[in-house]
Amino acid sequence: MKDTTYSISELSKEYDITPRTIRFYEDQELLAPQRKGRTRIYSERDRVRLKLILRGKRLGFSLSEIKELFELYDTDPGKKGQLHYLLEKIKEHRATLEQQLQDIKVVLDEMKGLEKEAKKSLEELEDQWLFPVA
Repeated sequence: MKDTTYSISELSKEYDITPRTIRFYEDQELLAPQRKGRTRIYSERDRVRLKLILRGKRLGFSLSEIKELFELYDTDPGKKGQLHYLLEKIKEHRATLEQQLQDIKVVLDEMKGLEKEAKKSLEELEDQWLFPVA
C-alpha cells in the first residue's frame, strides 16, 4: 500500500492557511517534507504535525514550545517526557488565561461605570439644551 502524500497547496486548502505559512513552519524545522526537484512532498506525519502546530498555536503555545514537544516525542516515543512537559505547559497557560480573564472582568466593570457616567452626562447636556437656564 502506498503512503499518502500531500502537496503544499492541498495542505494549505485543508487547513485554510497560506503556502507561505507552511514554508515558514518548514523553515522553523517543524515540518520536514521530502523534495522532488523544487516540489515539496508532505507525508501523513507532516500533515498531522501541521494540525498539531495549528492547534498548539490556538491554545497559546509558542512555536518553540511546539518544537520542543515534537523533539520530546521523537526522542521519547513512550510519551512520558512529552506528557510531563505538556502538563506543565498547560498549567502555565491556564494560569495566564485565568489572569487575563480576571483582567478582562475588571476592565469590563470599569467600562460599564464609564459608560453609565457618560450617558448621565449626555442626558444632563441634552436637558440643558432643551431647557436652557436663563
